[in-house]
Parts: sequence; C-alpha cells; structure tokens
Amino acid sequence: MHGHNNGLKTALLLGGMFALLLAIGSLLSAGTGRSMFIWVFALIGLGTTAYGYWNSDKLALRSMHAYPVSEAENPMMYRIVRELSMNAQQPMPRLYISPTSSPNAFATGRNPQNSAVCCTEGILQLLNERELRGVLGHELMHVYNRDILTSSVAAAIAGVITSIAQFLMFFGGGGNNDNRNVNPIALIALSLLAPFAASVIQMAVSRTREYDADEDGAKLTNDPLALASALRKLESGISQAPLASNDQKLVNSSHLMIANPFGSRLKQMFSTHPPMDQRIARLEAMAGGRGY
Repeated sequence: MHGHNNGLKTALLLGGMFALLLAIGSLLSAGTGRSMFIWVFALIGLGTTAYGYWNSDKLALRSMHAYPVSEAENPMMYRIVRELSMNAQQPMPRLYISPTSSPNAFATGRNPQNSAVCCTEGILQLLNERELRGVLGHELMHVYNRDILTSSVAAAIAGVITSIAQFLMFFGGGGNNDNRNVNPIALIALSLLAPFAASVIQMAVSRTREYDADEDGAKLTNDPLALASALRKLESGISQAPLASNDQKLVNSSHLMIANPFGSRLKQMFSTHPPMDQRIARLEAMAGGRGY
C-alpha cells in the first residue's frame, strides 16, 4: 500500500541475515571438513523462525502481562478497531490491555485471522480518541502488511546468530583435531562482528516496516496528523515512564511496539524504531502534500 521500495529492501535485508547465518556454518564446515554445519545452522534458523512466528502473539502478550478486554470494558477501543477493520475489509483482531503506565501499543499474530492488538493502560490515558485512532490504524497495518512474519524472522535469525557466535570462541579454542583447520582469526572476527551485524540488519528491517505502517496507517485513518500528534505525546510519555530494559522478555518484544519502550537516548541509537522526529516529519509532510 505504500509508495516506497521497502518490500524489496526488506527482502534484501532478510537475505543478508540468512547469508550471515550460512557463512558461519560454511566457516566451520571448511575448517572441519564437515558440511553438516551449514545444514544444521540453516535448520536451526528455520526452526526458530517457525516457532517465533507461530507463537508471536502468545509470547508478546505474555511479556506485557496483557489481558483480554471486552467491548463493555472499553467501547472506544472496540469502536475504533471495528471501524478501521471494516474500512480495510479485514477481520477484527482480538483486543488486549497491558497493565502498565508506560504508554505504548503493539499488534501481533501470524495473520489477520489470528491477530491481536494490545494497548497499555498508559496510552489509553495519554491519548485522545483521534490520536488513539491513528495509533490503532498503524498497528492494524502491521497485521495487514504481514509485518509480524517479517519481524519474527528477523528477530529469530538474529537470536540464532548471536547464540552461535557466543560458542565460536570455545569451538576455536579447543584442542579437538576436528577444528585444527579452522582459522582462529576468522572465528574471533565472526564471534565479535556477527552479532553486531545481525542486530544492525534486524534494526534496519524493523525501521523499514515502521515507516510503512506509519504511512499505510495514516491512509487507513485518512488522518496522518493524528498519528504525528500521538507519536509526539508517546515520546514524552515514555521518557517519563519507560519499561525495564533489563527484562529480556520485554527486550524480545520491543520491536513490535509503536515506539521504543525504553526511552534512553543511547538505546534509541541502536533501536529497532526510527527516530521519532523523522517519523513525525514524514507524517506532517504527507498531510501537507496530499491535502488531508
């Protein structure tokens, strides 16, 4: 639905992650004379990706301690999501609320028929109805664009690469005859650079999808300035009530959220989210250029 070449960019970035994973296996295969490493790491990547994709909704909702909400409990949230789902001619997702004061929202699920949208109590208190509509439009477009699959693949492969890299030094340092031909410098380089490269690629994939969801969500709601206003409030609200960055479950789910939930400027430099000022500027330019 967007006018950028982000689909091709995402495919190239994911291809780069798979190539990095296979490069690790290839290095070990060359050193040991056993090609099994390439296939083992490829299968690990596929298995981890499938598990993360299939269980993405459960894992994310559990990490935020989210509970299902009924229409009687939050009629405004239901009214907005029902309207936007009907406009998009898509099934309505399940709705959840997370009991945290940090303002944020995320969508998850493997497809539109099995999806969920979650708002924190903080965002429901912070935003007015128009701004909340902008946020929910953004989240619904993540579902309709199949971004949960993309982000699950990127996160899973990045996790596998990081885990494998942590063992590379031990593999190279042993006295086993099987690893005598492994280049120790290459092992050290991969163990240090592979996790960093995987994180950078994952960050690029996520930022690309966020820009898309901003644009497509603004088209769905026909109100880019509402989302721009919401993002401005979220940046301020999260800085006052960030989530705990030492909780690994929250870290693993943070890429799904509409805004970086940790607030720290240093963390934002390596965030899976684009800079908030750039997102706001794009939305404002979109509103000015198309006469919203």
